[in-house]
Amino acid sequence: MTDRAVVLVRPGALTTVQDRGRPGYAHLGVGRSGALDPPAAALANRLVGNPEGAAVLETTVTGCAVRPRHGVLAAVTGAPCRVTVDGRPGGWGSALWVPAGAVLDLGPATAGVRSYLALGGGVAVDPVLGSRSTDLLSGLGPPPLGAGDVLPLGPGRPPVARVDTAPQPGPPGGRRELVLGVRFGPRADWFTAAALRTLTTRAYRVSPASNRVGLRTEGPALHRAVGGELPSEGLVLGAVQVPPDGRPVVFLADHPTTGGYPVVAVVREADLPAAAQAAPGTPVRFVAAPAGRRRGHG
Repeated sequence: MTDRAVVLVRPGALTTVQDRGRPGYAHLGVGRSGALDPPAAALANRLVGNPEGAAVLETTVTGCAVRPRHGVLAAVTGAPCRVTVDGRPGGWGSALWVPAGAVLDLGPATAGVRSYLALGGGVAVDPVLGSRSTDLLSGLGPPPLGAGDVLPLGPGRPPVARVDTAPQPGPPGGRRELVLGVRFGPRADWFTAAALRTLTTRAYRVSPASNRVGLRTEGPALHRAVGGELPSEGLVLGAVQVPPDGRPVVFLADHPTTGGYPVVAVVREADLPAAAQAAPGTPVRFVAAPAGRRRGHG
């Protein structure tokens, strides 16, 4: 049994292993998955000297706690939270040393939704199709973590440069508005002109039913100009699908690869990390982006 491992002491509401995901397999029905806030996960890895794509732990709302079997360098980014080592305050957004046997605890998020814990060497669970990410929709990758789970770590290395803290944009929350740039299509013509105006002029808010699959919204319904069924077709990251209730759903990392409801627009990929950190109740505004600004991947 290797000492290069951590034991999950408290799993929180939902803690999963995530890296950059497994793009390129949509034709096989396998979604991308991966960290919902890639810049935050990459920053945590840089702070401990890992490659930016190393596997990290993604927590949801209530944080988690781990106990390393061997001293390890750690960093917490993403949603701000209280960080302690055996009850003593530790740094958020900076590298900190966690001795063997000590409990590193990430408290509940004080803003945003998802925090990221990087550990020196990266989480080294077995990869599936080149990724260690948990995909909640397909079931690929390790299952959501539970108390007592043991996670192996790769060989650690010291960071190239040490910093006291790393500046990060605050996640949307409270009265802050989540602004999502969208490009209409591919099924915008299935909606009335009034519906397209509604999408880009009316206020929405994040629904509590949101998860890693999609950010669900509450607000005015979008009315269709074309009724009937739509044959199942491919979906990309950031697709804004409109189910029968008319409320837009923004697909995130664990989105399906195909779907039968019309996609009215696609969100700019650069705006999706903020969407991943938007807590229920956060105001949402969709803004029509100039052509050529969107880049989506399956």
